[in-house]
Order: sequence, then structure tokens, then C-alpha cells
Amino acid sequence: MTAPSPGEEIAAALRRSPLYIDPSLESALPAERKRRVLAELRRQPRPTYVVLVPIIAGGTWQEPEQLAAVVQSRLGGSGAFVTLGDYSDALASRLVPDDPGSDESREVRRAALAVTLDPKFKKASLADRLDRTLELLRTRKGNEEYQKQAKALDARSRERSGGAGDGDGGFLGPALGGAAVAAAAVGGLLLWRQRRMAAAAQARTSGADALLLPRTVFATADRATLDELRAQASAEVIAFGEALDRTDLPGGDPAVRGPLARALDAYSAAGKVLDAARGVPDLAGVLVLVDQGRDALASAASLASGGPEIPAEPLCFFNPLHGDVAERLTWRPPGTRRSLHVRACRECARAAKNRTAPKYLLDERGDRPVPYFEADPEGSVWAATGYGQLRDDLIERILRGDHAR
Repeated sequence: MTAPSPGEEIAAALRRSPLYIDPSLESALPAERKRRVLAELRRQPRPTYVVLVPIIAGGTWQEPEQLAAVVQSRLGGSGAFVTLGDYSDALASRLVPDDPGSDESREVRRAALAVTLDPKFKKASLADRLDRTLELLRTRKGNEEYQKQAKALDARSRERSGGAGDGDGGFLGPALGGAAVAAAAVGGLLLWRQRRMAAAAQARTSGADALLLPRTVFATADRATLDELRAQASAEVIAFGEALDRTDLPGGDPAVRGPLARALDAYSAAGKVLDAARGVPDLAGVLVLVDQGRDALASAASLASGGPEIPAEPLCFFNPLHGDVAERLTWRPPGTRRSLHVRACRECARAAKNRTAPKYLLDERGDRPVPYFEADPEGSVWAATGYGQLRDDLIERILRGDHAR
């Protein structure tokens, strides 16, 4: 007799109870809190399931979407699923089957996102965050609360950009006072993953790994609205600025001064692009700049503690929103004779090697979308630099205003 798959096991358990907790997470919900969650689940206006299992790159469940879709396919019917997110201290909520454009799907998705953005829950327990998410699902106020938190994020970003040099004791001082950061009223559909690179292993020996940007892996651009991507980009710039504020490194050390200055420049560049962002290519650029700055800051911290320099790791050449690079390859753009040496995520690298089209990040050329690297390099700093993979002067170009052409 064939043993049931992990998805079948979870579905079978959900038929008995709408709350499933992996044994490794049992301590996160004591008996009293489990009873509270079960009572809340019985009050939900739609079938709602809480499935708490580890989300681990390379593990059985690698993404919240994957977990919810597999379990729902075994369970049947439709419902809201609350799971762990792709990064620590976050929950994800989604309606399955999902219609991303529907009001109900948006309402369900934004319940957990609202809790993630709420600063009151930044250090809250999993049980408290779960209670709040379920409350928003029950009252159908996920979108309303999300709008509120996004506006608060906007206010914090504007306060930060205006007050960095006002003597508040921060590390940055006046150097970052001009880096404006703007957030939209709604925020991000993000998938987070831990960085999987040798540099992070090196950084751990010096404590610098905490400065690396947790490797952000977005769903492809057509699965997040422009506003959602904009708000998450704003949150990332703010978080990077806070990391810089907390950093106390010996700026007089020549070995540390270079990467530290690059981190500050990357922060300023990310703020400038975000403030003027017109579309997905610009917002992807914000995340690339934050990623470069985080790499530089981690390298500065490693060097300051006697460790090695940490090499920068780019995001996928074909679409930075794919996150991690996995392979190097020599690739020739369609219709050209020049070959490019680029790094890409595993899926895009496989497509390029098989002579099929990777999932390009698209930009506009006239009235039609084209791969971003086919845009006019005179008018697109992203096309000119391949988001920093074709040239190493992306930050310098942004600071001199090339992105605003």
C-alpha cells in the first residue's frame, strides 16, 4: 500500500480539524492558544484553514502558495489558507483557488500582509500574529487595515527621508538627507527566502550575515500589482536605512571605508529611484540597489571584524524579481550576434540553454511590452547596465541622474 503524500496527510487532518501544526512548531501554540484559534476558525465567514508547517527552500514545502495549492487540491472545495510565510516572523493568507483580481482574493491576501506591515506586531509571537490575521479575515477588514498600514508606512518613509540629518543620533547623519522614499497605499506580494550563497557562509563567521538582504524572491511581475510592488520596495529601503542607522563601523579604516561608502551611495540611489519610479522596471531597480547596498554593508562589517571581503551576488539578469542567481551562462539575445556573460536564476538559465525564452521582465517600447534589455539604453539605465550585471557603475549612473531621463 502506497504511503500518503505529505499533502494528503495534511488534507486528511484538516477534514478532522481546520488547524494543522507540524510537530516541530507545536510549542508556538500552547493548548490555550490552540483553543482560541479553533474558536476563531469556527466563526469565519468562509471555510478557513490554518496550516503551520516549515517553509524551507529545498524542503517539502518551499513556498506558501505551493503548500496551499497542494493541500487544497487534496482537500477539495475552496477556502482561505493561513500558512507561514517565506521569511521569519511572517504569515501568509490566500484564497484557494485564487483569482488575483477579485475583491475577495485581495481581501484575504491582505489580511496577513497588514499584520506584517503593522509595527505593533514586529516582535509579536506567532500566536498573536495569527489571532490578528484571523480577526481581519473574520471581519473582512484585511484590505482596510492594509490601506491604513501602508499609509503609515508612507508617513514613516517621508519622516525618515526628511529627518536623517537632524541630529537624532543615527549613524547616517546628513549624508542621506536627500534620499526620498515614497510608498503607495498598498503593499507587496512577496516571497522571501534565505540567501543561499557561499558569501553568506563567510559572513556568518563575522556576524555580518544579519546585514545581508534576505534573498527576496518575488512572484513574476504579472502576479503583483504595481502599487503592491511599490509599497514593498519602499519598506525595503526603509529597512536598509534602519540597518545603516544601527551600524557602527570604523569609517577611518581604509579597508572598510570603500564598501561602507558604497552602501551609503546605494541607499541614496535606491531612494532616488523609488521617489521617481514609473513602473515595474524602476521598482525592480530599487530592489537591486538595496541588494547591492546590503552586500556592501555586510562586506564592510566583515572586514571591520577581521573577516574576508564578501563578494556581491546579483539578482537574476532576465528578471531581478526572480531573486537568486543560480548559474552563469553565455547568452546571445535574439536577433543579435553579440554574446553576453550573465547570471540567472535556475529556471531562466534552463530556458536560455534550451533556446526558449526566459521569463523576461518587461518594459514598454511605444505601445508594446518588450524585454527590458531591448529598451533604448540611452533612455533606460536598466537596459544599459543589465541591472548592474553588464556594467559595474549602476549606482554611479543613478546618482548622476541617468534614471530620470
